Amino acid sequence: MFDEIKPHLIELRKRLAISVSSLFVMFFVMFYFHEPILEWIVAPLNSALMEVGKVSLHAADGMVTTNQVGGAFFVALKVSFFAAIIGALPIILAQLWAFVAPALYANEKKMVLPFILGGTIMFSIGVLFAYYIVTPFGFDFLITFGSFKFTPLINIEDYVGFFTKIMFGFGIAFELPVFAYFLAILGMVNDRQMIDFFRYAIVLIFIVAALLTPPDVLTQLLMALPLTLLYGASILIVRAVNPAPPLEEEDAEDEDEDEDEDEKTKKIEN
Repeated sequence: MFDEIKPHLIELRKRLAISVSSLFVMFFVMFYFHEPILEWIVAPLNSALMEVGKVSLHAADGMVTTNQVGGAFFVALKVSFFAAIIGALPIILAQLWAFVAPALYANEKKMVLPFILGGTIMFSIGVLFAYYIVTPFGFDFLITFGSFKFTPLINIEDYVGFFTKIMFGFGIAFELPVFAYFLAILGMVNDRQMIDFFRYAIVLIFIVAALLTPPDVLTQLLMALPLTLLYGASILIVRAVNPAPPLEEEDAEDEDEDEDEDEKTKKIEN
């Protein structure tokens, strides 16, 4: 049994090595530019802290702090790693496809570019949606709430972890149409199956939103609503790629299968 899976393990190790190497190289590139990247990351927080002074006349403006020795250095590492994952994403997706490709048909292997480009674009759209839509509302609400009593002193280490969790959560969530397209190409799902699964998908969407976002209702809703729309878009994509057969054909196929089973049963009895 080990001899059968050994070639697959070797191929997996090769693809992982290339992915990790690309991530490693991209990390050093992003570390060189970590200061402008960090400024981009902290911009929504600074905007929200400025609102504190406007909302409350009794509280001072908030402040971004660090309470660790070498905290700024570790923040630079986290920021560089976050940017490196986004920068290396096309290579990582290409290696994922290269690992799966041997099990695909020739016409399915042609989908490598749509998979890589679509996956990268949708992840980037998810990150940008979280940055420009979700974080302004979320941070303004969370930071200004209660600011008339307390002056917010935001720990930069906690904030970067908080920020990257939101960005990755939305980036992964926005991959839904890409994976739906991929499954439709493989014939594993059709539009009728996705429509029938919709009621369960809504429950799963809100569970995923709760897991991938901070524990506040506003951010969870801001993820769940776009995910619901993306699920609807995925149904249209799957319908274009792998539409369900008409009900009449399915009924005819079921009748043929029943007749074949009856004939087999009669032959066995005879």
